[in-house]
Amino acid sequence: MNPTDTHNARMANMTFASVYPLYLTKVEKKGRTKEELDQVIEWLTGFDKKKQEQLIKDKVTFETFFQKATLHPNASLITGMICGYRIEEIENPLTQQVRYLDKLVDELAKGKKMEKILRTT
Repeated sequence: MNPTDTHNARMANMTFASVYPLYLTKVEKKGRTKEELDQVIEWLTGFDKKKQEQLIKDKVTFETFFQKATLHPNASLITGMICGYRIEEIENPLTQQVRYLDKLVDELAKGKKMEKILRTT
C-alpha cells in the first residue's frame, strides 16, 4: 500500500515541533529518555540537540526538516511496517524519511537496544 498524494502533502506540511512532543511522550511512557530520543534523531538526521531545539523553535515543516538533514548512510536499513505502510516500499522520498523517523521512535519505545535501533550491528 502506497500513501496518497494527499497523505504525502500532509506529511510534508506537518511541523517537527508538533510531532516531537508526541514522540517524547511515547518513549517516556515506556521508560526511555529524552536523551535517547535526541540521540536517535541525531543518528538519522545529523541534527545535534541544539539544532533540534532550533528547528522546533522555528516550527519547520518536515519538508524543510529533511531538506536540511544529512540522512545517515544506513537509513535504508530501516525496514518493516509502520502505520500500515511497508517503509521500504514507500515511493515518496519525504514520506519515507518521516516514516524512518517514526519507525526509530517506535523501536525506542518498544525497548529495543540502542545498537539495534542505530543499525550498528
